[in-house]
Amino acid sequence: MKGVVIYDTYYGNTKAVAEAIVEQLKAEGHDADLRNVKEKYTEPPQGDIMFLGSPIRMGSVTRKMKKYVKKLDKVAWKDKPVVVFTTILLQPENATDKQKESREKYDIAAGRRFGDLARAEGLRVVENHLWVDVKGMKGPLVETAADTTKQFTRDILLSLKKN
Repeated sequence: MKGVVIYDTYYGNTKAVAEAIVEQLKAEGHDADLRNVKEKYTEPPQGDIMFLGSPIRMGSVTRKMKKYVKKLDKVAWKDKPVVVFTTILLQPENATDKQKESREKYDIAAGRRFGDLARAEGLRVVENHLWVDVKGMKGPLVETAADTTKQFTRDILLSLKKN
């Protein structure tokens, strides 16, 4: 199986998550292709599973990622699993109820809306999405980010084997 991991990033945090996904795909014996939406490629992405990742900015995925999803070859990817992942600002330990509500409403829900966007474009999006916490506006990722990402990737691959 070949996985394609496509991401957008501002400060390198989403790229680090994308790289952890690629690392786990390869550790599981699969091929992997890592792509940044800001770069031009001669060939369209080809594979058996796609991971799409974006930072959450102002309660939404990036404009470049939305544009990428809308331009993606739907015929080539309509029957293949697509997994979304996002990086979001870490909630403070002493967060107020209002801050917790805001995080759910804007940051975590943005990942679900990202999946909905891809579904609306005719893609077969896996129900679970991964969100990884970032310390501060520019990072770094939380210490558990790589392990959480790799476990999520293992779980996705295992669920696909069962289906």
